[in-house]
Amino acid sequence: MLDAQMKRGLVENCVLAALAREDSYGYQIVKDLAPFVSVTESTLYPILRRLENAGALTVYSVEHNGRLRKFYRLTPLGRRQLESFAADWDEVAAMYEYIQGGLRDEQS
Repeated sequence: MLDAQMKRGLVENCVLAALAREDSYGYQIVKDLAPFVSVTESTLYPILRRLENAGALTVYSVEHNGRLRKFYRLTPLGRRQLESFAADWDEVAAMYEYIQGGLRDEQS
């Protein structure tokens, strides 16, 4: 099981990646992420608010079936955050391989 803080950081970056593809709204983001990570709307909306407060995304409304739907758009700061995460991933992958190697050695 992933550490809660680590999972939160990964999910935040998954949300940024979804919005890097196109502007979207909450329910659609949940659907887009479903093949990769289990996120509920009740988990997603605090993440979206936190990212908005940090300046990583902006919000605008569009009328849909007589109701306003909130759409989220990645900002340049959000793109830089996502790029930074991707750049650091090699280090995370190396740590993972080291951990896996320790488990393989233990089983030998």
